[in-house]
Amino acid sequence: MLNIQTNHDLLPYNTFGLRARAARFFELTDINQILELITQVDFSSETTLFLGGGSNILFMEDYDGLVVHMVNKGIQEVERSNGKVVLEAQAGEIWHDFVIKTISMGLSGLENLSLIPGTVGAAPVQNIGAYGIEVKDFIRYVNCFDLLTHEFVQLSKAECAFAYRDSVFKQAGKNRYVIVSVAFELNTQFTPYLQYGDLAKYVAAECGEREPNAKDVSNAVCKIRQSKLPDPKEVGNVGSFYKNPIIPATKLRELEEKFENVPYYLQEEGKVKIAAGWLIDQCGLKGKQIGGAAVHEKQALVIINKNQATAADVRGLSNFICADVWMKFGVSLETEPLWLP
Repeated sequence: MLNIQTNHDLLPYNTFGLRARAARFFELTDINQILELITQVDFSSETTLFLGGGSNILFMEDYDGLVVHMVNKGIQEVERSNGKVVLEAQAGEIWHDFVIKTISMGLSGLENLSLIPGTVGAAPVQNIGAYGIEVKDFIRYVNCFDLLTHEFVQLSKAECAFAYRDSVFKQAGKNRYVIVSVAFELNTQFTPYLQYGDLAKYVAAECGEREPNAKDVSNAVCKIRQSKLPDPKEVGNVGSFYKNPIIPATKLRELEEKFENVPYYLQEEGKVKIAAGWLIDQCGLKGKQIGGAAVHEKQALVIINKNQATAADVRGLSNFICADVWMKFGVSLETEPLWLP
């Protein structure tokens, strides 16, 4: 019989540290346990949450359903040819540990995504990205359990419908596909991607006169993130709280007429991505606090649990930030984390 726990404390399973409890809770260590779950318990895909590291989720109240904590582990090589290696990692693998493992194997591609909290299984859902790289750039396929057909299926990169911080798993496949493992196509030859922010400067300091390698880039990324972002083990947070808005080029020109040095990145179809953190910072909101929730002093893109924040504190602060940015810039902010319910 499966060990289903009741009235389970969710505080250790969300990095922001909001207090909530799950009506039912189960730790999944083997993907075949999904079959047991759907046949042996009162199961509903609508009221079941498959949870990874809890680093991109906000429990706004108790969860009146089943929480399945994905802790299945394992990494295997499935293909090697033409300078490429395909590694398949189970959903419960810790993301940063997996990145470091790939580097230790002499592979590259994921180094810019070092130190992002969460698990391998959660990475495709959000299409995590950092320093000019998105995880979709290296995904070959995603293995899932289809809650509609009760079968294991393999989704190609195209079928995952990746977009900026988006995927089929947040859209048409929501409440249908449970990610059980992900296959990554990585490189045996290292080519650095250092065009984003101060990364090139940090990498140069890391390796000195010699040519950089993937480990150097990973170390540099870790140092940058540690200098700007609070460790969720020490201060509750979900990382970047807002997506960088994508706006028409005409809107950018309008902003540049009023504000100096607007940071932006060119996108497809004549659009540009502007930095949400810059918008919030220009509103003078670093350190802004409502109840126990506050804007991080060093990085305006991060909301922290400063002092036993409640769900109401987080919602109130986020609403205040969005309203302030809209009033000053006429730009809408969209939050990154999943709000439950």
